[in-house]
Parts: sequence; C-alpha cells; structure tokens
Amino acid sequence: MKPVRKAVFPVAGLGTRFLPATKASPKEMLAVVDKPLIQYAVEEAVAAGMTDLIFVTGRHKRAIEDHFDASPELEAELEAKGKLQLLDVVQNILPSNVNCIFVRQPVALGLGHAVLCARPAVGDEPFAVLLADDLMVGPTPITQQLVRTYWDTGCSVLAVQDVPREQTRQYGIVAGPVINDRLSQVTEMVEKPNPEQAPSTLAVAGRYVLTPGVFDLLAKGQRGVGGEIQLTDAIEQLTHTEKVFAHRYEGRRYDCGSKLGLLQASVDLAEHHSEVGQAFAAWLKNRQPLQAQDMGRALTA
Repeated sequence: MKPVRKAVFPVAGLGTRFLPATKASPKEMLAVVDKPLIQYAVEEAVAAGMTDLIFVTGRHKRAIEDHFDASPELEAELEAKGKLQLLDVVQNILPSNVNCIFVRQPVALGLGHAVLCARPAVGDEPFAVLLADDLMVGPTPITQQLVRTYWDTGCSVLAVQDVPREQTRQYGIVAGPVINDRLSQVTEMVEKPNPEQAPSTLAVAGRYVLTPGVFDLLAKGQRGVGGEIQLTDAIEQLTHTEKVFAHRYEGRRYDCGSKLGLLQASVDLAEHHSEVGQAFAAWLKNRQPLQAQDMGRALTA
C-alpha cells in the first residue's frame, strides 16, 4: 500500500457565523489560546506523518498562506530584541520536510467539490482530509488513529462519534456491521438525515483517510443536500466498489464552527496550556462573574 503522506484542508468557506470577526480574516485563523484553528489541524496532520499539506482556499484567505510562510521582517525584529524563544516559535511552525500547496476553489460548490479541487496535487495516492472547524484532541492524534486503521484495512476510514438522535440532521450518519468496539464497516451513509430517517446515531466527524477512488465519484458533479457536491454522497457510492470503515476515535471534538464550540475549546485548552494553564484554572475557580449591566453595549449581539 502507498503511505498516507498528503493532507487536504478545505478552507474556502466564508465563516458567516463569526461575523464581523471573519469579515476580513479567515475563520480558520480564529485563535484558541495562542494558535489559530488551522495550525491545530496542521499539527495533527504532521504528527500523523503527512508531508504535503494541500490547502483548498478561496478569496480573502491570504492570511492562511502568510501564516505558514516565512516572515523575514518579524524574525529580524525578534532576533534584534533578543526574543529568541518567540523567534523559535515563528520559525518552526512547520517542520522543514513539510510542503505547503495552495489550490483555489473558484466556486463554492460544497465540501465534495473542495476536495475534488485538490485532485491534481493528491494524484493517485491515499490522502487525509481535515476540517479545521473541528478541533480534535486525543491521547493519539485523531488522524494518526485513522492512518493506523488504514494500514490495518487498506481501505478508506472515517472518524465517527455517537450523537443524540435529535442531532442527526447536523451530520453525515453511517451504519453497517460492527467489527469491534472501535471499528465498523460502512454500508450506509446519509447526509444530514432527519432523526426519524437516520440509519443510526453514528456521526462522521471532520477527519477522513480516503483512497483516490473517491475522486472519480466526485468528478461526476452530482448535487446532494443544499444543491452542493457532497463528500458524503461520494463516499456512500464508494462503499459499492470498495470497503469503507468507520473508526470510533478516542478523544474529544470541539465544533469550532460555532461560537459555543470555540469558547469551549478555548477554556479547555487554556486550562492545560503550559504557560497559562495553572493561573487560568485558578482564575476560573475563584472568578467573580461579570454582570451584564457592567458590559453595556459590548455584550449586545
């Protein structure tokens, strides 16, 4: 089998749920403590052995490219001021053996179309897909868990989690024979079904390892839910010709595409941050809640 060395990051979305913060800055650059969302996803991919990072971008996403590029002026200033620890942080955002490739998604036709845009860079190799909106942490990086399952099976693998039935309309839902407590074969997959129509409560999270066979199915351009080219639909079709597995990952997912999820991730990760964790945890324990009337207009929606 070919190794999984390429990771695709669909980052062309507008991030309208975070306006006005995302009016001029990509949602993937929203910070959790001291790193943007996209960096957490990139670090997860690199930890899983990825060396080619393919960013599928759109207009107004230049900040993502700049973040992973060198910054000579900033580096020179940090060095001149003796801020060597910060200089090391800036210079080592990515290991030297990792390559960044930027591809434009010219029209917003859905997640499946964004993944298809990466086809020239991926070629005929298995690849990972990471959605930066989903900040995921675990004892082993979630993408690395999927790569291990790929090596065991030689097949596409989806990260999944159980969700309340009333939430199935928010996810792609899978069903199929159970292999063990972590693994199931996918024989049915539905994008955002109503609770009464959902085949299970096993929901796809924002991590995938896919075989290149999915590209031919995406290239057919069939529109699904919302009139978009859905990655879920292509994977469901892939199950008719190849085995696809669902891996119940070990870890926690934060839906940072929502304000609540971003706040939850910020609090949890801040409590475990090497620099501020102890002080932040103490502040949380002893804090005096701020009253709404003390904030005035700052709290208005």
